[in-house]
Amino acid sequence: MNDEFYMQLALNEAWKYQGLTYPNPSVGAVVVKDGKILAIEAHQKSGTSHAEVMALLSAYKTLTQKSINFSTSDAGEAHSFLLGLDNNFFSECTIYVTLEPCAHTGKTPSCASLLKTLALKQVVIGIKDPIEGHAGGASSLPHVTMGVLEKECSELLEPFMIWQNRAFVLFKLAQTSNGCIGGGYLSSKTSLTHVHQLREVCTTLLIGGNTVRVDRPTLDCRFTNGVAPDICIYSKKDDFDREIPLFSVPNREVKVTSELTFLDRPSFVLVEGGEGMLNALKEKIDYLLIY
Repeated sequence: MNDEFYMQLALNEAWKYQGLTYPNPSVGAVVVKDGKILAIEAHQKSGTSHAEVMALLSAYKTLTQKSINFSTSDAGEAHSFLLGLDNNFFSECTIYVTLEPCAHTGKTPSCASLLKTLALKQVVIGIKDPIEGHAGGASSLPHVTMGVLEKECSELLEPFMIWQNRAFVLFKLAQTSNGCIGGGYLSSKTSLTHVHQLREVCTTLLIGGNTVRVDRPTLDCRFTNGVAPDICIYSKKDDFDREIPLFSVPNREVKVTSELTFLDRPSFVLVEGGEGMLNALKEKIDYLLIY
């Protein structure tokens, strides 16, 4: 096995949470000891433990066969726990992480500081943190390899870089196995759950006027018990029935607009629609998510 192999495992795991970590980047991490994979983890949600921390906690459980009696997503608890281990606990381990460990302290403590204290055998990084003020974590670590699968790690980071400057536009589309995108209800429970996870974190859910008129949707997050997103209806006419469920979900804003200048602002916009919206937004779409 080589560095590229382990980094690819970290990338694969991180892609499972692409978009769900907004406004944070999607990051994956793998911990290896003597050629044995101890953990494959990823950052899952903003404000929770970063990928490195999740991987180290998982590696601890693999090495000791012990459980952890706190939520692994609690970054403060997780850092305290890891820092309380014997100084040499991870000294023979190598960690692979797709993005340079954070040097700053924000909603969570610094991962670079944690890795420095834990004194791992090696830290292998995919790409340097491109955000000014966030980079520099690698410079504090003694044994670092930088730039492994850098191109692939850069591609993973693309949505994060886009929403720094304007809206990252993700268009969700459901189609049949032979490529049709209309003519009935196509979603499964698995795809609905994933969409509802994205709705929870997006800045705005953008839909077309015909979807509202014909489907009369609710567009909530009932499959994840999350907070329903704010809605923007793209339509030349504001002739909508305000009695449909869409307008009665509490604690959210529903706007009707005939222009798309709001896409110029840094944000994460999820679009749900069909052929009409796909054609209307074809110059604005960054990613297609096809079920």
